[in-house]
Amino acid sequence: MPIVHATLTLGPFATNTYVLVCEATRDTALIDVGFEPEAVAALLHERRLTPRLLLNTHAHYDHVCGVRTLQDELGGEFWLHPGDRRLLDHLAEQGAAFGLPAAGAPAVVHDLADGQRIALGDQTLEVIHTPGHSPGSVTFRGGDDLWVGDALFAGSIGRTDLPGGSFAELERSIRTRLFTLGDGLRVHPGHGPSTTIGRERLDNPFVGERARLV
Repeated sequence: MPIVHATLTLGPFATNTYVLVCEATRDTALIDVGFEPEAVAALLHERRLTPRLLLNTHAHYDHVCGVRTLQDELGGEFWLHPGDRRLLDHLAEQGAAFGLPAAGAPAVVHDLADGQRIALGDQTLEVIHTPGHSPGSVTFRGGDDLWVGDALFAGSIGRTDLPGGSFAELERSIRTRLFTLGDGLRVHPGHGPSTTIGRERLDNPFVGERARLV
């Protein structure tokens, strides 16, 4: 049975938090617990789910600020690419820059690596390193679904003007690591609605094929 997921759009930046569940085993992973961790916990309690994995696509404040609170209540192992450890270490400063309260990071961080395969029940999530929005940004692939964080959006791409960002690197990640995976794959971003690889490969105004003709 496949991985199913629920989406919660939370906080002042409308950040997407994803709840992934292996239907066969009810093994559960969370991706990007940012604002309103109590809302995430409420959904888990309602569905009688216990998170085993707390996965992050990257360590910007709005994607990670709620992890420690939820972890303290419900447990789970926290995973992040080492390229974003510096961002995690400066979580309080990130919040302060936007006038947001300090947030604590999990004490134990498990390292994600490109090509790594993470078991979720009888299914598997593959880690794809997609830097550019941040040095340690990753995409999680489960079957025909991609959870891309802030690398790629419906009709847009992640900003690259924050510390560690690089447009050239992000463009390369999208074109060589995401667009090559197949047009039919569904893309679930860190903000906004889902899309498909095919739609963005053709029509994305920043990195799509038609953008090159302009």
